[in-house]
Amino acid sequence: MKFQLYREQQLNCDIETAWEFFSNPHNLSKITPMDMNFVVLTDLPSTKIYEGMEIDYTVSPLLNIPMKWKTRITQVDELKSFTDFQLKGPYKHWNHFHEFTPNENGVLAKDTVDYELPLGFLGKIAHSLFVKSKLESIFKHRYQVLEEKFNNKSVS
Repeated sequence: MKFQLYREQQLNCDIETAWEFFSNPHNLSKITPMDMNFVVLTDLPSTKIYEGMEIDYTVSPLLNIPMKWKTRITQVDELKSFTDFQLKGPYKHWNHFHEFTPNENGVLAKDTVDYELPLGFLGKIAHSLFVKSKLESIFKHRYQVLEEKFNNKSVS
């Protein structure tokens, strides 16, 4: 069964600043909860993303057990959007579309994640028991970090 997670957040910055931050793979560890031990493994000589770029990570989403995760950037529209697609990792399917829309208050950042778990019925049970809430807590943490960085607000 496929699921979708959608989030949006208003950022008080210009489009160039937002793009520079979000399109740099090394910044992903800055907005991921520390307990997930997220580490970029790929030696990236340039932090500018491009279509076809592949990035290897380790992440510990469950019980502190490290997992390898590999994504490919499948779409880039400079200063507007990019998509990362899981090639190897814990999901049967993971496609994360990042979109940035300038407005009178700065930039509206949108995330749309389409995902599916492996193991059929067991994956569906795992989703309702812990995967959905884990993803929601990751994106809540991300929201708080981005509020502090771009909007100078601490969120409880």
